[in-house]
Amino acid sequence: MLLVFIIFIECLTACYKTFLCFCLSLAEESSSAMKVGSYILISVGSLSMLLGFLGCIGAVFEIKFLLGLYFTFLLLIMIAQVTAIVLIFCQRELLSGELTVIINRVITNYNGKNSTDAAWDYIQKQASCCGWYGPGNWTENLTIKNNTFLYPCSCANITGAPSSGFCNASSSVWPVYQTGCKSSLDDWFFNNIGVIIGICIAVAVVELMGMALSMCLCKSIQPEDYSKVSKSGH
Repeated sequence: MLLVFIIFIECLTACYKTFLCFCLSLAEESSSAMKVGSYILISVGSLSMLLGFLGCIGAVFEIKFLLGLYFTFLLLIMIAQVTAIVLIFCQRELLSGELTVIINRVITNYNGKNSTDAAWDYIQKQASCCGWYGPGNWTENLTIKNNTFLYPCSCANITGAPSSGFCNASSSVWPVYQTGCKSSLDDWFFNNIGVIIGICIAVAVVELMGMALSMCLCKSIQPEDYSKVSKSGH
């Protein structure tokens, strides 16, 4: 029953990851590299859900083949996860540059009327930041270029301001946060690095427990001795 519970938890985790990656793939401003990465993650999440389902069947009905299949693919997924972490760490400068290009494109084409803009508004509002490197990034926005008294409402550091769209400033000096979102997100990451590492370790432990228990259950399953059944029938 412990193995079934662990597999069930893995299925829920896979569902959550697949949903997040699906939402990521819908982002209109994503680059081709981001889209390819999100599609790969969707595939891995879907495979994890399928394997979790097969693992539950194998554990409940004690089917060796399904338990062995579950162990093998879970091992491959774990290796892929470790490989992805290493590649992300080694290519972090390239990924950072790619992300900067995407965010600048979002800011330039921002009009507050689509899901990508809503996501960026949420980030600025929650992180109390403005632009990627600072409010200066918004001067490249196509709408603000035509009216310098407009500024993004999600950047406003005044109470009661709307959370999306553009607001009118009383002067050319915008009442907005001066910290860029890149700096705020970097600070959040380093402040929560312990929690992030803990979650990664917890996921790895759950996967290792699932692999170990699947092998133990697989070894404990005794093949049916049909010779005794045939003898008792004579």
